Amino acid sequence: MVLTRENARERDAADPLAPLRERFAMPRMAQGGRCIYLCGHSLGLMPLAARQRLAEALEDWERLGVLGHEGARPPWINYHEALAAPTAELLGCRTDEVVVMNSLTVNLQLMLASFYRPAGARRRILIEASAFPSDRYAVRSHLQWHGCDPREDLLELAPRAGEELIREEDLEATLERCGEQIALVLWPGVQYLTGQAFDLARIGRAAHAAGALVGFDLAHSAGNMPFPLRASPADFAVWCGYKYLNAGPGAIGGCFIHRRHFGEERPRLVGWWGHDPATRFDMPHDFRAAAGAAGYQLSNQSVLAAAPLAASLALFQEAGVQRLRDKSVALSAFFEQLGAQRTPQVRVITPREHGARGAQLSLRVSPDPARARRVFDWVRAHGVVCDWRAPDVIRVAAAPLYNGFVDVFDFVECLEAALRAT
Repeated sequence: MVLTRENARERDAADPLAPLRERFAMPRMAQGGRCIYLCGHSLGLMPLAARQRLAEALEDWERLGVLGHEGARPPWINYHEALAAPTAELLGCRTDEVVVMNSLTVNLQLMLASFYRPAGARRRILIEASAFPSDRYAVRSHLQWHGCDPREDLLELAPRAGEELIREEDLEATLERCGEQIALVLWPGVQYLTGQAFDLARIGRAAHAAGALVGFDLAHSAGNMPFPLRASPADFAVWCGYKYLNAGPGAIGGCFIHRRHFGEERPRLVGWWGHDPATRFDMPHDFRAAAGAAGYQLSNQSVLAAAPLAASLALFQEAGVQRLRDKSVALSAFFEQLGAQRTPQVRVITPREHGARGAQLSLRVSPDPARARRVFDWVRAHGVVCDWRAPDVIRVAAAPLYNGFVDVFDFVECLEAALRAT
């Protein structure tokens, strides 16, 4: 069957999640026309309720001053607790295993300070060779902090020659071969460039079998794919809030610590807000950690930064994690079917298997990077918001909270026109 825009309209009309689109601010082109926003993997759209949440926080500050810690809506003193439950539901873990705080890299630095403990020959950190720069910088800094040499002790796994995706069996083989040297595995839930999603349970089991700890960067996973952390071997995980979680530019992030570590005397960098809340305001000289992940907090919650996240998490709870995932799978399948009909020369480098990808699809539109860039510039100029990763990858993501099948159809139609024009 040849797919048409009418097919896309019919699917949107039958979609029970479609009304959620009206709960987001949809950007417009400079000339005022509709744009096709497919960049939720980089910055999610603003929930309209974020404005109200933020306005309420400002009004409470204006009205109550310091009394807002107890009297605001909700009280500021336990604002982080109000975010923990919906975050745990989204990530499939216990509420006391998550804490919403800081930014992604700050949380990663905190987790590395606790979970990277080199000893003897076991001092190496295993990452993927195309890791996002912040992860690489953070890992190298901790290797150097402990007197290790990143040239020797940073172990990087790349795809096989001539391939673009990492095979999980190659990671397992690396752990079997070098396991006695590896202290920590740091791995993404979804690879930022290719959109490849990994079997984190499989990776975690392999890391533990080799005697290493394992942490996951869920920056491109949280709000995108369900990762049931309660059943995961993960020792820790970190994420940001500005991509699929729609909490705004530079938004607050979070971290997960598995409950198996709660009773350990594990070194950590500490701050006042991580102290046991029962005695926090007694101002004791000695630090006693709050129970669970909350004990890793440094400072009290930035309420003005957290308010947009609260608005977004309410929408995730309303939609339901599985329904969002089902729609995401349907959107990407629709894209592939339509692309095969209208832009067969475009190669999707993201895995075809639904379990090995999230909302993001990474496209190679030409073997010539210069032409690929012209195609990208053309679609951007004609109202498609997507992004470019050198030398030749266009990344798009249909976020199921606010994107629909017509968005996908219109993008493929625009891409087809760009290929003709360039």
